[in-house]
Amino acid sequence: MAQLIGKTALVTGASRGIGRATALALAKSGAQVLVHFSSAEQAADAVVAEIRAAGGHADKVAADLRAADGPHKLAKRVKEIVGGRLDILVANAGISKAASIEETTVQDFDDLFAVNVRAPYFLVQQLLPVMCEGSSVVLLSSLAARASVGTLSAYAATKGAIDTLVRHFASALGAKGVRVNAVAPGVVETDMSSFAKTDAGREYSLGMQALKRVAQPDDIAGAVVFLASDDARWMTGDTLSVDGGSKL
Repeated sequence: MAQLIGKTALVTGASRGIGRATALALAKSGAQVLVHFSSAEQAADAVVAEIRAAGGHADKVAADLRAADGPHKLAKRVKEIVGGRLDILVANAGISKAASIEETTVQDFDDLFAVNVRAPYFLVQQLLPVMCEGSSVVLLSSLAARASVGTLSAYAATKGAIDTLVRHFASALGAKGVRVNAVAPGVVETDMSSFAKTDAGREYSLGMQALKRVAQPDDIAGAVVFLASDDARWMTGDTLSVDGGSKL
């Protein structure tokens, strides 16, 4: 579990859920982790404290990724901390909105694309100067990008965009030695997916999965660490389904 010693990593949306689990897993593997948060500072502090208590290295970084200049401000702060090299970028931060087509507002749509698509796009752009041979970018896609899951049409569109960006980023950055992949979770028991914590949500999730349990954030974090590591050195431009065999 020490394959990332000497590596620097940024995880966006790392104060809770999949981002928190990923930050902890990267630190356990030896990486210095920057824990990004938007408003949940106390939760981010707790993640940093847990990493440090285990002998790891971590710092928190704040930025509002809903704002147009949020990725630029975050990248500037990251560069100040890591200096000339960022080895791992996990663009995990995201928001969701369950609404029918009729109920979805323009503001809902714009907010979803701002956080889920625009922010990772420009974060990659702004951090390119400190990514180099061997760096790895991991984006967060979703089962919803390839299958109809509830009333998530606008959210699903953002994740379809991520699957497209993975291929374009991988093609463009391959000559620099930067790999770009994504993980696509199914239903995961997090604050963003509170539906999974209800009896109805659990029944729905188990009904569409080959593996009959509800996923936990740690189930996704392991796949992210794999993609970030040298074990995945010959993988780029791919979206890895980590969904318990959902919608087979």
